[in-house]
Amino acid sequence: MKGRSVLDHMREICLALPDTKETLTWGEPHFRVGDKIFAGCGDENGRTVIGFKLEMDHADAVIQDPRFWRAPYVGHKGWVSMDASALDDVDWDEVKALVRESYGLIAPRKKAKPEKKTTKAKKKAKARAGNRTAKPRSARTARPGTRRS
Repeated sequence: MKGRSVLDHMREICLALPDTKETLTWGEPHFRVGDKIFAGCGDENGRTVIGFKLEMDHADAVIQDPRFWRAPYVGHKGWVSMDASALDDVDWDEVKALVRESYGLIAPRKKAKPEKKTTKAKKKAKARAGNRTAKPRSARTARPGTRRS
């Protein structure tokens, strides 16, 4: 994969995920799912870096490696930056796993579809609804065994 830039690698990884797009945010390329950023790459203090969000425990563990540090401004929320300036030393399979974790944390949860009533259940519900008659309010709110005048 020689001759490819960090951005080329990140595009390949990020844009392969569902409902993602690349945007230019704060002057740097970022990757979004819907309207939310899940990864980015750019320049930080003269180094090429990539960033992503991790579970807090994972972020705490990964920053023990000198290639990683808490991202500016959002590191307290699990965002981590990774030094990608030595392109030949980057383990892109590792990056792919980290980006997927970030995507999983940021992507909206799919809503569970409500269960559909069976035709038999629908018919029973319709029959019950048809058998109801309107009762005066006093009859609906009175306690059993009591009379209202």
